[in-house]
Amino acid sequence: MPELPEVETVCRTIAPHVIGRRVLAVTVRERRLRKPISADFASRLTGRTIHAVARRAKYVLLDVGDGLRWAVHLGMSGRFCVGDPPPDLPHVHVLVELDGGVRLYFRDPRRFGLMLLSESEADLGELGVEPLGEDFSAELLWSLSRRHRRVSVKTLLMDGRLIVGVGNIYANEALHHAGIRPGRRCAKLTRADTVRLADAVRFVLERAIASRGSSLLDYRDADGNAGEFQRMLHVYERDGAACRTCATPIRRQVIGGRGTFYCPRCQR
Repeated sequence: MPELPEVETVCRTIAPHVIGRRVLAVTVRERRLRKPISADFASRLTGRTIHAVARRAKYVLLDVGDGLRWAVHLGMSGRFCVGDPPPDLPHVHVLVELDGGVRLYFRDPRRFGLMLLSESEADLGELGVEPLGEDFSAELLWSLSRRHRRVSVKTLLMDGRLIVGVGNIYANEALHHAGIRPGRRCAKLTRADTVRLADAVRFVLERAIASRGSSLLDYRDADGNAGEFQRMLHVYERDGAACRTCATPIRRQVIGGRGTFYCPRCQR
């Protein structure tokens, strides 16, 4: 699933193509996404101008004026791309034509994505703090760990109602960077742990964005380019391989139904 760095990369790559352009036509081929695309989506979007592109959590948000935002969530396998899709490409659900000859398309084989017009952040669900924003800090992690003492620290990082967008790849990597085992209960975190973890989350996410995200499956940015961060992974999906820090074999366990990877020597 595309996580925060991948969605941020899509925002940054799509913005130069679309800002200042007017929507000329919208074709909805398939409405049945995670939530159906509304019947009036095309008519409401057509004629509007895209003023800005931003990210909130794992949503791409395109400001189309009058307090309205065109929100796109990539789900598990979605791609939001600039250009015309190949004629035989399956699972292309939405096509958008902008002035200046620019075209966009949304492809989502598993149909877990979303596309809607939003007037309020409440339309996007219950969203927590942005991990790269000013409100994210060691003090916040300490407070959350006191309120959720029984859950694992990895579960805490991945709860989008508390902290948005971190996702499985980057939770694993940040915990390794901080030297904290993913399964450790929040009750056992110290203030020093939360300082290291807050720094690690920011470091890993910023480094992943600089590398245009991770292309482990079919992720591509809006221009069709793959990410590079998968070449820098220390623990994620490296079970049995040597830790890049100490050469101890990486272990795998399941936490919250997700594959979880850690070094038994570097992480305590």
